[in-house]
Amino acid sequence: MTPRPDRSAIALYDRFTHGELDRRGFMARLTALAGSTAAAQALLSALSNDYARAAIVAPDDRRLKIETATYAGPDGPVKGLLARGAAEGRRRPAVVVIHENRGLNPHIQDVCRRLAVSGFMVFGVDLLSPVGGTPEDEDAARELIGGLDPAKATAMLVAAVSFLQQHPEANGSVGAVGFCWGGGMANRLAAASSELKAAVSYYGPTLPDEQAAEVKAPLLLQYAGLDERVNAGVPAFKKALEAADKPFELFIYEGADHAFNNDANPARYNKRAADLAWDRTIAFLESHLGAAPPPT
Repeated sequence: MTPRPDRSAIALYDRFTHGELDRRGFMARLTALAGSTAAAQALLSALSNDYARAAIVAPDDRRLKIETATYAGPDGPVKGLLARGAAEGRRRPAVVVIHENRGLNPHIQDVCRRLAVSGFMVFGVDLLSPVGGTPEDEDAARELIGGLDPAKATAMLVAAVSFLQQHPEANGSVGAVGFCWGGGMANRLAAASSELKAAVSYYGPTLPDEQAAEVKAPLLLQYAGLDERVNAGVPAFKKALEAADKPFELFIYEGADHAFNNDANPARYNKRAADLAWDRTIAFLESHLGAAPPPT
């Protein structure tokens, strides 16, 4: 069994996945840290996502109706995964799920199914739709997302909220949940959309003061105690939200790393933090969007 990577390796991987290091520089530093090329490759395997772990709710779960859906974005069609309970005739609160900087990958698709099992209509948006959709190669996905215009990506999300609000199977209340890069986009969406009723940001980049003052939806902000990179901006964000009298809840999960919710990544997954944050997410969404009926 490959040992769990230590904090220095996890921090290095986090810098790589968020664009501070290119792959060559990352591998050189990882090799120096591990002591050999072979050890570095083993460490990389332990740090990388294993999507075989991602199917907590199976793609063919009979409780759910799952399909690819498309809506009109500001610059063309935007695709995503639409999941909801299989039972007909039920109008459900809706949630936009915003992916990390790897795109709409198997883990995020599974998150969508988990929310659908909890009774929500869920749309996992693929913000890489305008450039051909999420590629299988994670490095390629990160490069593509790094090239996105944040303003255009936000506009796509605002359109996704309208798409769900008007869906005949939804109850008209729409929230958002975002992770990492998507957590930052959930914050942006809360400032941009007048239709959004609630937003949950998992370890997402914070907003500058002027954007924090524009937040329109209640926020649930969830951070990892060991995530120095993101947490550096949290005090100022909190102060700006308080100064603007914006409703928010903020939790920091001590001992947890960035991406602690990602069970496809055993190096950073923290079950205790993930379970508690998930329970808070469901309760927060239900309190602002309405009670979610069971999927069947």
